[in-house]
Amino acid sequence: MRRLAAATVGVIATPADLATVPAGTGIGLRRALLDELLAQRPALDFLELAPENWIGLGGRFGERLTEIGRHYPLIAHGLSLSLGGPDPLDARFLHQLRTFLDTHGVRSFSDHLAATTDGAQLYDLMPLPFAPAMVRYVADRIRQVQDVLGRRIAIENPSYYLALSDDLTELDFLLEVLEQADCDLLLDVNNVYVNAMNHGYDAEAFIAAIPPGRVRYLHVAGHRPPQQGLRIDTHAEPVAEPVWALLTGAYRRFGPLPTLLERDGNLPPLTALLAELAHCRALQQPGRTQ
Repeated sequence: MRRLAAATVGVIATPADLATVPAGTGIGLRRALLDELLAQRPALDFLELAPENWIGLGGRFGERLTEIGRHYPLIAHGLSLSLGGPDPLDARFLHQLRTFLDTHGVRSFSDHLAATTDGAQLYDLMPLPFAPAMVRYVADRIRQVQDVLGRRIAIENPSYYLALSDDLTELDFLLEVLEQADCDLLLDVNNVYVNAMNHGYDAEAFIAAIPPGRVRYLHVAGHRPPQQGLRIDTHAEPVAEPVWALLTGAYRRFGPLPTLLERDGNLPPLTALLAELAHCRALQQPGRTQ
């Protein structure tokens, strides 16, 4: 397989602060929240942004992004690498992404263990077959991305509604990718719960099988209650109680790792997000996860 030209000598020389997330809790940076965040300066440990929504953006929003980066550490969670997709990796975009991350001092980058292109953007996270050949394919692409970006990346375990192959379990597939690619995991606790409920496995056992040293940070989000037998990962509802309970178990397993509250739809007022985030922060406190 033809490799992309690397921008650096490789991820072995990656500075530690390019593969870390600040301790504590954060929310996703949305343009609709910019004015409130800058006016109120709430106590947030970090903000997570989707770089595709900000790369090349000038004018007022570009200035506001620079300003908010002076007040909060920024991390990035990508939407379009298509690590498992059939199209070649987008070399031009990867170099734009490297410039963006370096320019804004972004401390961490992650993307999804999914396919998001097939000749064009699919605007969705398509599941991958849980098969050894796909492990090798994805791991090779992750290593290429890490070479070009000059930093170790994290991959997120996505939700899925149809298993394309049962050669491996979801857990074994994920662990093999992490091992062969030598990358980190962004563990989405809500996705573990949704998948466990939809596909009939033990969510707590899934989390217990993940090596603590692989997990960089956590996502927690809401999902749609069961409809026609399926829970749907929407990021448009408050976090459900069983997901809070699973998050508490994750803290017992991994310690109080940095945690992001995701909300992409039905965006409530900032005060409501901060109240939900306060519950997450309380769960991280010593003694609360015993």
